[in-house]
Amino acid sequence: MCTAVGFNKKDFYFGRNLDYDVKFGDNVVITPRNFPLKFRLAGSMNKHYAMIGMAHIEKNYPLYYECANEKGLAIACLNFVGNAFYGKPAEGKFAAASFELIPFIAGQCANLSEARELLKKLTIVDEPFSKELPNSELHWMISDKSGSIVVESTRGGLFVYENPLGVLTNNPEFPAQLTQINNYMGLSAKPPENRFCPSYSFNAYSRGMGAIGLPGDLSSQSRFTRAAFVKSNSVCGDSEEECVSQVFHILASVENQKGCCELENGRFQITQYSCCCNCTTGVYYYNYYDNHQINAVNMRAENLCSSELIVFKPRQKENINYQN
Repeated sequence: MCTAVGFNKKDFYFGRNLDYDVKFGDNVVITPRNFPLKFRLAGSMNKHYAMIGMAHIEKNYPLYYECANEKGLAIACLNFVGNAFYGKPAEGKFAAASFELIPFIAGQCANLSEARELLKKLTIVDEPFSKELPNSELHWMISDKSGSIVVESTRGGLFVYENPLGVLTNNPEFPAQLTQINNYMGLSAKPPENRFCPSYSFNAYSRGMGAIGLPGDLSSQSRFTRAAFVKSNSVCGDSEEECVSQVFHILASVENQKGCCELENGRFQITQYSCCCNCTTGVYYYNYYDNHQINAVNMRAENLCSSELIVFKPRQKENINYQN
């Protein structure tokens, strides 16, 4: 269970919550332009766009959960359990494994238009990273300052959907998420109007009543609806601090607190981390469940012509600022 959002102000921002019950050994990873990206069935990419995001590194390969490249294109993978289906290589098309899709697209697409064209020539194939790391059932949101798309590989084929809301969670399939959100079109950030009974004098006894009915549970459809509402009604200035803060507040509206989502194995799903990347400047911000301080890594402060991964161990322990 995860939530991803795109946020357009003076710069373009892309953020996500990663919700899970276990940690995988995350690092903030910069893949510079000359790090060789070797794909199982699609050859190698020895020169490509630099990218930054959170990843698990396995055998010196960055398994990105999300990233943004130096041109401003961002992509995130989210769980899509029960619906994802990966097929076999198709004649005349590129074949990418699900764990390769993020660097495959971010490495060679400068914008959303180029990503759309590449996806027309692509098949996502059933190719696990290893026996120890089988395929995850995923779908993807790809965004830049011009908009967002959702990529879903199901038994019906590979589908690319325009995403006018710039929000994605997990199940159901994206068209169903858009259909169900119609149930909430009457909600508003403004005080409610009496359309129930004109002859009765209603009393708006509290602020915020225009959004009564907005889901507050942690299911993926409810998080989709809530994130879309909060994002669509968000107001902030153009400064970096205001925009970054606002993206983290949007993500906080759908975060998982420990104890509220219990799994069958007695574990609890939590928001392991939240992140926000200024895709225009290449600065990646993040915080963790046990560290609310926003930390930042600037991709452009590093040698982007290197051939080695640049890795930053994330700060996961709470950092409290005592004022006396």
